[in-house]
Amino acid sequence: MTERHPDDMRPVDLFDEGLSVLPDQTSDDTDLGWGEWRGDAESDDARLIEERPPHWD
Repeated sequence: MTERHPDDMRPVDLFDEGLSVLPDQTSDDTDLGWGEWRGDAESDDARLIEERPPHWD
């Protein structure tokens, strides 16, 4: 017969809806965390379209 420990008898809720342990994204994983300021997304899209490589046409 195997020996049982008190932790084996403790119920564990695997579907806890409380606070998340770790965030989905850390502040270091953002433009601001890298020291870059990101402006308006529309202006960035326009810049990317303007700098499109010629072989994509």
